[in-house]
Amino acid sequence: MHNKHTFHIPVMGIGFTIDTPLKVSKYGIDSVISLVDDILLEKLRKLYCEKFTIPYQEITNKIEDFRAKRITSYLNLINNLAEKKFEELKNTSVEKIDELKAYFNMLPEGLSLKQEFKNLTNNHFNIDDVKNWVKDKLTMGSIDVNIMTKVDKENYLNGEKLPSIFNDAHAALRGYAQSDLCSSVILSAGMNPRLYAYIEEFEDFYPDANGVIKKKIVLKVSDYRSAIIQGKFLAKKGIWISEYRIESGLNCGGHAFATDGYLMGPILSEFKEKRQELSETVHAILVQALKDKNRFVPNLPLPIKFSAQGGVGTAAEHQFLLDQYNIDSVGWGTPFLLVPEATNVDDFTLNQLVEAKEADLYLSNISPLGIPFNSLRGNTKDDERIANVAKGRPGSACPRQFAQLSKEFTEKSICLASRQYQVLKLKELDNQHLDPISHQKHYDAIVEKTCTCVGLGTSALIVNGLDTKTEGVGVSICPGPNMAYFSKIMSLKELVDHIYGRTNVISRTDRPNMFINEINIYIEFLKNKFEEAKEVMTAKQESYLLTFAKNLNDGIDYYNDLFNNLKLQFKDTTHNILTDLETCKQALEALYLEIQNQKLAVIEVK
Repeated sequence: MHNKHTFHIPVMGIGFTIDTPLKVSKYGIDSVISLVDDILLEKLRKLYCEKFTIPYQEITNKIEDFRAKRITSYLNLINNLAEKKFEELKNTSVEKIDELKAYFNMLPEGLSLKQEFKNLTNNHFNIDDVKNWVKDKLTMGSIDVNIMTKVDKENYLNGEKLPSIFNDAHAALRGYAQSDLCSSVILSAGMNPRLYAYIEEFEDFYPDANGVIKKKIVLKVSDYRSAIIQGKFLAKKGIWISEYRIESGLNCGGHAFATDGYLMGPILSEFKEKRQELSETVHAILVQALKDKNRFVPNLPLPIKFSAQGGVGTAAEHQFLLDQYNIDSVGWGTPFLLVPEATNVDDFTLNQLVEAKEADLYLSNISPLGIPFNSLRGNTKDDERIANVAKGRPGSACPRQFAQLSKEFTEKSICLASRQYQVLKLKELDNQHLDPISHQKHYDAIVEKTCTCVGLGTSALIVNGLDTKTEGVGVSICPGPNMAYFSKIMSLKELVDHIYGRTNVISRTDRPNMFINEINIYIEFLKNKFEEAKEVMTAKQESYLLTFAKNLNDGIDYYNDLFNNLKLQFKDTTHNILTDLETCKQALEALYLEIQNQKLAVIEVK
């Protein structure tokens, strides 16, 4: 039975949603656990075993394949505990009928299921009739997991490099594949052919004789081209992608994978137009691959869902995505950081988020992965990093080592945020004898990298009262720009009611439409890219900047056509949106001319 909710809670950081399914799945809400940090997972497993008096045996790093085994054990525990909570809900008594009502009260309006329950429980009712009806009708939220495909560090044993199946992402995939879960793994951060090939090794990723896939693949993408390339690649291995999760390139939380100026609306429109073509194309490839493997071959394309996330903040925007682009589910991430019932955010950081305005939320270069990263100014992990730099000891001791991906100076990979790497890089910088201004610029870029492996998980330790001696108390957090418009701590019901339009938790009246906000963020991104290339602009840089600007302009034209055609449907907001689009267009045109003139000026100087 399909989930009745039209939203999901995406993965956030490493620890912020690490146990979210245990808190929300009983209400039918899907959520996602990060599999980056097996050490943190093991600490949480011990905590929950003690809390629920379950026998616990530590999985130490002396045990063979400990990373995969930790992940499997944690996921099995969360699945078991979540299912028990769900069964308790379904077997409710008269005294606890309010808990059951909470499930149905959170569902969107207009569902026949919701009305059936109201009819069943109005006035006098038979609790046994309610139980029997509930057992057939209720569904638990999916306990999904996320793997960042490129965070796939090589591992060693006694100085010898282990086979690639023991790389971090490979071990995480194996840990999930060997778990009891019937859910989805979200693959993010780009294509990893070797990891994708490894999926073939596990039975649960293939359709059974009824066409059912126990463990589904969800692909996080930012454009259609990436989706079709990866869909075909996996189909050739007999693996079906069950969901394409389309995320805004920049109007999102966490790592930001900017497109070349392509905006979310036009991207979603392309998916809508080509969804049948995508399904049929990939299905044809899948059929041949399954035949070659002597496996069950479905006659028709298997189900595909399309979801979207990035910057959505109102019930109207939520519903618009569902209606206009035939989206199956909308991701609500950043606002859930203000819901202690659902996520792990320590009190200090929580209050920072409540107070955060636009200027406090910025696209940083702090990630050791070298990918732009949405961050909060003044977070305690940055304070810790700045203090270390002031002491003349830049860099982290690297207690987790998950981002050890650079071989610039060493045969064995090290992390750009580590003290080892930054000392080596700063020595190299000193030997270049640059002028003071250039030297400082490069120095700042080196020491800016922070230990997100630890920082994005520490909050889960603090919230749960666990020891942070190894990790320290510094917290990194990765809200999207949308956080500026959410300014209070909320209950789970409050935010869900906001999503479905039953209440409004946004007090500010100046929040721009999500599409307008994305355009402004992209224009700012283009400005920064232009500033970086300004002094000596190459032909390649000029082409990139002008193409980026053209794509942005095409996107603005698309929105103009779209909202002009929807004037009657959105009579209360269309005027403001069209006015904002005109402002964006003028700003972009001015920037476009500046880029062109700068190139001409460089040529004349030469």
